[in-house]
Amino acid sequence: MDIASEYRYREPVHRPNDLVIGITQSGETADTLAAMRLARESGSKVLAITNVMGSQATRDADAVLFTRSGIEVSVAATKTFVSQVAAMYLLGLRLAELRGTCPPARIAELVAELKSLPSKLQEAIVNSEEQVRAIAAAQKDQRFFMYIGRHIGLAVCLEGALKLKEIAYIPADAYAAGEMKHGPIALLDESTPVVAVATDSPVVEKMLSNMEEVRARGADVIAVATEGSDQVSEVADQTLFVPRTDWILQPIVAIVPLQLLAYYVAREKGLNVDQPRNLAKTVTVE
Repeated sequence: MDIASEYRYREPVHRPNDLVIGITQSGETADTLAAMRLARESGSKVLAITNVMGSQATRDADAVLFTRSGIEVSVAATKTFVSQVAAMYLLGLRLAELRGTCPPARIAELVAELKSLPSKLQEAIVNSEEQVRAIAAAQKDQRFFMYIGRHIGLAVCLEGALKLKEIAYIPADAYAAGEMKHGPIALLDESTPVVAVATDSPVVEKMLSNMEEVRARGADVIAVATEGSDQVSEVADQTLFVPRTDWILQPIVAIVPLQLLAYYVAREKGLNVDQPRNLAKTVTVE
């Protein structure tokens, strides 16, 4: 993974057999398009993942995967984010199938789980919405939020913190939970809400330990956990449960409460959630 705006200034090494994947919701993001063109000019194959048919990315790429999320009015992408993650999972599973790196039974299991996710996403919204609204009302005046997670949970934290910054204008940082003691833990006190993504995973026990460290500093811990995970509730002040699915697919459902949290905090502050200040739907200049 690389950031498109940095990629082309690093003299990247491209080879004819490389595949470069450009992810751009609008298909018109200037930095991503420039990186894709550089890769293609160097002989690599380029795949675009985008939501907009006929966009520039579709013309610049060798192949396209459309996320087909429909028109999204909000500048801060929500459903397109989930769709992009799902598309990457499907691509990864197909590559694993072709390369023989994952047992067919495991691939079939994950594909079945992916097909069940739409109903689980709806369930996640319905089950957590009222609780998220209450948390947002209580925390709307906080000046800083910290998000912590491990493994795939860290990616969820990055997206959750970004949404809070984008539409609620609250500074928020996302950190790998195991890195807290290398600096970020100094920020914690009784006035710091800490959002912890602690869904089931091979590192959940480590995550629970990190949450205990956070609470010991007086911070208010808001956890996102897999349904039925009682251990998480024991070390969190409030727990937002999401439907159970395979641990590796948890990010798709775990992001929903965090997107809702940003939405309701912004609403509580009387802000325009669809058109945040200083942001544009498509970044067409560098």
